[in-house]
This record gives sequence, structure tokens and C-alpha cells, in this order.
Amino acid sequence: MTNWTDKNILILGAARQGLALARYLTKHGAKVTLNDKRMPNELKDEQDSLKDIDVEWMLGAHFSSLLNGKDLVCLSGGIPLNLPIVRDAQRRKTPLSNDTQIFLEDCPCRTIGITGSAGKTTTTTIVGRIAKEAFRKSENKVWVGGNIGDPLLNYVDEMKEDDLAILEISSFQLDQISLSTNIAALLNVTPNHLDRHGTMEAYAAAKARLLQNQKTEDIAIIGREDEGAWSMAAFSPGKMFTFGSKPLVESESGTYPLNDYIYFRDERMDIPLIPMKSIHLRGNHNLLNVLAAATIAFVAGFPPKAMEAALEDFHGVEHRLELVREWKGAAWYNNSIATAPERVMAAVRSFDEPIVLMLGGRDKKLPWGKLAELIRQRVDHVVLFGEAAQKIAAAMGGRRAGERPYTISHCIGLEDAVEAAAKVAEEGDVILLSPGGTSFDEFKDFAQRGESFRKWVLELS
Repeated sequence: MTNWTDKNILILGAARQGLALARYLTKHGAKVTLNDKRMPNELKDEQDSLKDIDVEWMLGAHFSSLLNGKDLVCLSGGIPLNLPIVRDAQRRKTPLSNDTQIFLEDCPCRTIGITGSAGKTTTTTIVGRIAKEAFRKSENKVWVGGNIGDPLLNYVDEMKEDDLAILEISSFQLDQISLSTNIAALLNVTPNHLDRHGTMEAYAAAKARLLQNQKTEDIAIIGREDEGAWSMAAFSPGKMFTFGSKPLVESESGTYPLNDYIYFRDERMDIPLIPMKSIHLRGNHNLLNVLAAATIAFVAGFPPKAMEAALEDFHGVEHRLELVREWKGAAWYNNSIATAPERVMAAVRSFDEPIVLMLGGRDKKLPWGKLAELIRQRVDHVVLFGEAAQKIAAAMGGRRAGERPYTISHCIGLEDAVEAAAKVAEEGDVILLSPGGTSFDEFKDFAQRGESFRKWVLELS
């Protein structure tokens, strides 16, 4: 659907994506109803942001009667497919869509889409920086957004044919898409969001859609060392490239590190791209993010000089292994983005120093067993907080005399956890907030959690 004039559209969810959809569709002639289960007093800012356009607000619950006469139902990212009103729409055969699908339908320029269970924000940010370096002397623009920043639907009317749009795309957004991007990167697929998708199979199927909906002239980029991503290597009909920290086999094309450089190989030619000294990010997981970004950048036609320049002063995205301060000889790191045990494991492996690990938040019905094993090998002290504390403690099996972790503290909330971590930390330690759970038991999102952590750590005296 590209002609929106007089179409009756129901948007579920008044978050960033729902608001962007309401503005765009109304501007293009649609009659929009915006429905959210929250009450009017909880959505004052959202309503104020759309007061200049004609939108019907229906708040307090998701009424199935709202489906009557609707041509399309659009889902914001937080709306699950098993919501009764969504199931009712499917029974009525009312089409479903979202901001990413509508953006891809209307976007006039080349697109790059990046998804994965971890690393997609860092990778998207690096690709955006490289592209902007490459476009520095051009009149054309680079647009970066999607699941990070603003939905790009807010800007699609400003885009030109020779611009470039770079999207971070979540599994929630992929649920409804029937299109894909010209370049699609699948970084990794590990257990995540099972509270939303229900099963690992459903979650993986959502990720796979980014590849399956490509065309033969498109390009797919796969993390070759991740079992979940590699299992989908044949899903795209386009040309495939890979990235990884180990050497390429003869038949593969993509990036790999060797000695002091990252190289790209295609048809047996090895091209140096980025000197390793340009990378200022901790951990093998961040090396993989850089390798993915370099692969995307090279196949998109960006020169190695732009890659090196983009990384020279890049020290990471906030809330991702972000150094907050050093206090009494110990370093405090904010990794609030880690909302799954796999991401915590990657963070723990980024350090050689003794670790005080702060774990908790709200559980996403993910397995904690492998993280518990790693904690016994690498973590000196654990501070648990939030709703998931008891589940994590059960997975760890309690303290064992003389073995790591030497202490396990239980706290109600994050502020208490900061105080508890400060009491056990010693000179030379790393205190790592890497929760493994979502923030929704105490905060609006991971960013607010990270900002609160930063504030409380800076107040330590």
C-alpha cells in the first residue's frame, strides 16, 4: 500500500514508532486512530507531540471494535503478535504492517539493514560514521536510524535517490516485513526476547526474514562464527559475504584480522582495510562488530580511508562497556545494554582484571546456566538486584567455600546494588553493570537504567 489517501489505519502503541507512523500516514492523507493501553495522563507528552495533526486517540485498552472498517493495522515495536487485538486482526485478514515495512516501501534510496541478537547498535553506528566520512564531500546525505535514534520514516520524504539509509532493525520490526534492504547483515542469533517471541524458533524466524526477503541483486553479510547466523547463510538469494575473527576458508569472501590489519578477501585478492591500532573498543565481540562494519562498508563501496577515519576517535556507544569513572583505584563500567546472559558473557570476557559483576533486572525467560559457569571461572563478586535476582541465584547454585564468586549480595534495586558493589570493590577491580535482564522492573528502558547507574556511581564519595 503506497496510496494512503482516505485509508483507515489503526496504529497500536504510542511509542517512537507509533508516533512516527501517525505523523507520516496523516501527512499522506490517511485517517489514523492511535491506540494505546496507557491512560491519557501517562501520554501527555506523546499527545502534545502530535497536536498539530488530526489523529484520533483511543486510550486505556486495546478494543477489538477498533478493527471495524480498518484497511491496515500498524504495530509499534512493543506490541506482541499474540495480543488479542492482533490475533483478531489476523482472523479478519486485516493486513499488518509497521514503520520499517512502510519505510522500505517508500524509501527512494539505497538501504543497509543490520540485525542480530547483540552488537547491532555498535555496528550500525560504525557503518554510519564510515558512510558519513565517505560522503563528506558529497551533496548526498547519510541517514542512520530505525531501532536506534529516530524512526527513518520521519525523514523519508526528504530523502533523495542518491542518499543512503542505514537501519538497525530489531526482531520485533522484522515480524511484519515482506521486503528487505539492498545490503542485509545478520550478525548473530542467540537466545533473546523469548518473553516476546515465545520460542527460539519463532525468534530466529523473525531474524531470518531480513535475508529471505532480499532479491537476487542484493547482498547478504553473515557472521560466520555464530552458529545461529551461519545456519541461515543460504536464506538470501543475493551474493553472500562473511566476517569473523578466524581465517577465511578458500571459498569464502569477507573480512578477517591478520597481524596488524583487518583484510577483505574477494576472489582470492586480499585487500588491507583497517589497521588494528585504529580500534579503541574492548573485547572480541567488539572486534566482530568492527569486522561486520568493515564488510558492510567495503561492499557498499566506501574506501578504507573512510573506515580508518571513522574509527580513530570512536570509543563506543554509551551504555555499552562505557567507562564511567575510576574511584579508589577501581574502574566502573556501564553496560546497561546487556539485557541477555549472552551479552553479559561477552562483556565479562572483555576484561582480565578481577570483576565485581552487577546482575539483575527483569528476566526474559532466557537460560542463565552458561553465564553461571563463566562467573565461577572469572567473577570475584556478584551483586544481584531486581526481579530476576532469585532466578539468577538459583542458576548459580549459591556460594561454594573458596571458589568464585567469593561473595553474592542481594539488593532490591540498582541504587542499593551500587552501594553494595562499592563495599566489596578493591583497587584494580572492574565493577561491571551488565545486568542480563531488561530494565522494566525499575526503569523506562536500558538507557534510563544506565544514566541512573552513572549518576549514582559519580556520587560515590
